[in-house]
Amino acid sequence: MQNVQKAKLILEDGTVFEGKSFGYEKSIAGEVVFYTAMTGYPESLTDPSYTGQILVSTYPMIGNYGVPNDVEEDGIFRYFESDKIHVSALIISDYSFEYSHWNAMKSLGDWLKENEVPGLFDIDTRALTKILREKGSMLGKIVFEGNEIDFYDPNEENLVSRVSVDDIQTYGNGDHKVVLVDCGVKNNIIRCLLRRNTTVIRVPWDYDFNTIECDGIFLSNGPGDPAMVQETVENVGKALDDVKPIMGICLGNQLLGRAAGGDTYKLKYGHRSHNQPVLMTGTDKCYITSQNHGYAIDDKTLPEDWEPLFVNVNDQTNEGIRHKTKPFFSTQFHPEASSGPVDTEFLFDDFITNIKKYKKQ
Repeated sequence: MQNVQKAKLILEDGTVFEGKSFGYEKSIAGEVVFYTAMTGYPESLTDPSYTGQILVSTYPMIGNYGVPNDVEEDGIFRYFESDKIHVSALIISDYSFEYSHWNAMKSLGDWLKENEVPGLFDIDTRALTKILREKGSMLGKIVFEGNEIDFYDPNEENLVSRVSVDDIQTYGNGDHKVVLVDCGVKNNIIRCLLRRNTTVIRVPWDYDFNTIECDGIFLSNGPGDPAMVQETVENVGKALDDVKPIMGICLGNQLLGRAAGGDTYKLKYGHRSHNQPVLMTGTDKCYITSQNHGYAIDDKTLPEDWEPLFVNVNDQTNEGIRHKTKPFFSTQFHPEASSGPVDTEFLFDDFITNIKKYKKQ
């Protein structure tokens, strides 16, 4: 093992874990959350939905297959979900200083350092995760000696404004024109749309997309509290007066629900994993899904013309909604699921089917 500097993870309840650094050495504060995926750390760390969060991996060994190179394809990075790491810091149990993979170009530690993101290993992540499950996600900070900082709650600010694009961007040249409202979109959402003969028009989170001629509207994932994204909710509310197809994912699900008149609330510790079972309502179909969210829709507050589309089998929380007569639907989980599973990618096909029907009207 290389010579490493020690640092402390301090939770707001006073709990302290001491670990060893393998990333950038600076003190950082944020919300401490855990995720249970066994693979896919390049995709997870570049997911904008993790903005402001100190991420704890429950899988014990991380870094063994390194990090791929940032190759662009169709105007976006092929192997990452955005153009940079979005987690505030990474907490793991065992770090592999040696990595091996045909596509690896650098170590995880070097990648964290390049992006100025701290990483700690040799921490009892089982004990830490047990605390987060029992008490809920909480504020925390990584402190290096001589660099004390205060706690910081990322949910008190509009994180979406930090991760959305600043101007309109266009991808592809397909037959179906889709406006993508960027609240912190994952690249694989764009890839899934492009594979389905679309032209994707990516707009900032607060842009009034109702002024754009298009065949469908897509509401992306993103970080933080949906109540902080009121401008998007208002624009979605205008779109609900029409019958133009709408699909939303993750935060997009919550924004659609709020635009419809429903309420959202913060979950105790959220769903962050690649293995969440969801049941399609009215059927016996159960799907394994990838998720990353800390808020959910209270589907009991939805108006009568809306209904739940999916429900989480573990805790019965809402996992999607749909309008009873109009082509509007959304999912709390990630059908585009990079790095998997892809059991529900067919929902993109359903969205395109709705677009084709709309264009024939």
